[in-house]
Amino acid sequence: MANIKSAKKRILVDRRNAERNKAVRSRVKTAIKHVDAAIAANDKTAAKEALVKATKELDKAASKGIYHKKTASRKISRLAIAVNKLA
Repeated sequence: MANIKSAKKRILVDRRNAERNKAVRSRVKTAIKHVDAAIAANDKTAAKEALVKATKELDKAASKGIYHKKTASRKISRLAIAVNKLA
């Protein structure tokens, strides 16, 4: 454990931020699972709605720095391609 006051504060702040990041990652994964489930069910309208929500979650996470910008872009692109193949 740290002895310096600022180091103790950093530990607390890092812990708080890690929990927030974990919650956001979890929301993103859930949104992606909803898209995958709609694709598996062959339900194009549900897949498109889920894709919009997943895109929003991924963009938010990328803007906060939880996901790298290109990682989020790649995930969105792959989901969109999968949804468009349902036609």
